[in-house]
Amino acid sequence: MHSSPPMTSANQRNTPILLRPLLHLRAVLERIPHSLIALLARFSIAAVFWKSGQTKIEGLAIDLVQGEFQLGWPRLSESAIALFKDEYRLPLVPPELAAPLAAFAEHLFPLLLLLGLATRFSALALLGMTLTIQIFVYPDAYPVHGVWAAVLLMLMAQGPGKVSLDHWLVRYLACTTHLHGTGLRP
Repeated sequence: MHSSPPMTSANQRNTPILLRPLLHLRAVLERIPHSLIALLARFSIAAVFWKSGQTKIEGLAIDLVQGEFQLGWPRLSESAIALFKDEYRLPLVPPELAAPLAAFAEHLFPLLLLLGLATRFSALALLGMTLTIQIFVYPDAYPVHGVWAAVLLMLMAQGPGKVSLDHWLVRYLACTTHLHGTGLRP
């Protein structure tokens, strides 16, 4: 991350007056913590996949935003396999296998993202799903899938931030093992 040099009186005199507020705004925006951005990214992309997964199962419904909670043993919905047969039509993977795998992945990886546990791996898995959806299912939805991919790539490259189990696990491992100084990051 590149940060602007602080505005000192010397370089402020040399900066055009109309440019000064923009440079100040840039400096303020650069102070937004990565952990806050990563937390919002993790929550947002997890919600997209979780809600999709919820359409494929019955017996368990959890929606934190709407306050919907129906606890029970999840099972594949009747319509999930039909969805994969009639609409998604993935090549190479039979609908009877693709439907339960997608339903499982759309619950597991968002949950891991919310916790900030195995964040980079979970983001990679969801990026694979995103690419599959883009290429084989909804090729015209590239603006939406591009945003998903950007969020997932940011999490893969930058990590989950400090508000994550990954962060705390790496800190714990660095303190209790010889990993200190290896450059290991969550």
